[in-house]
Amino acid sequence: MPTYEYKCGRCGHRFEQFQNMSDTPIEACPECGGKVDRLLGTGAGFLVKGSGFNASDYAEISPSKTRCGRSTTCCGRETPCDKPPCGDT
Repeated sequence: MPTYEYKCGRCGHRFEQFQNMSDTPIEACPECGGKVDRLLGTGAGFLVKGSGFNASDYAEISPSKTRCGRSTTCCGRETPCDKPPCGDT
């Protein structure tokens, strides 16, 4: 169930309401009874559950596999580069 944000056109009161998507939008301000408008939300993150959507399904690049032999690459990229270690020529 999403949370909707409303703003009163008369008094400016802003409030949130937890509602089903099929519920009728609120029309009156709980503070003054004036007409309210439902605001566009910024959205929220979502969590995907089930097989195939685990964080462990994506391999991380091992820091020990850099050409530099350091914990990170010399240029700061996640993938190894062709440059020698920083400070070396």
